[in-house]
Amino acid sequence: MVDTQDLKSCGHCGRAGSSPASSTKKAKSNLRFFVFKKMDYTVYAISSIERNYIYVGLTSDLKARINRHNKGYEKTTKPYAPFRLIYSEKCLDREEARKREKYWKSGIGKEKLRTLRDESAGLSTDR
Repeated sequence: MVDTQDLKSCGHCGRAGSSPASSTKKAKSNLRFFVFKKMDYTVYAISSIERNYIYVGLTSDLKARINRHNKGYEKTTKPYAPFRLIYSEKCLDREEARKREKYWKSGIGKEKLRTLRDESAGLSTDR
């Protein structure tokens, strides 16, 4: 059974409904002042120092991520450690970062990364 004292008429539709508690109203009004920090993402490429291997990924904390790769905490890169950073770029959001990551993982992207790696190591890229 519903207590009729808790029911109020809705101004727009005329239907009855319960009124939220005053603390609920206060909590809802405070939500609009809460600011979400937009995360920056970094797309990066690392190259194995000892083997012919390039890994491309994205992260919100580049330094910690490379550290994880070098310590062998990542299953996919563990056999190829240690690494050095050969490329990184900041993106405004995860969606943009994912698109850039896909590009760098593509055939043409990987070819450009190989060129960057070889140039930074002082190797000739002439064929």
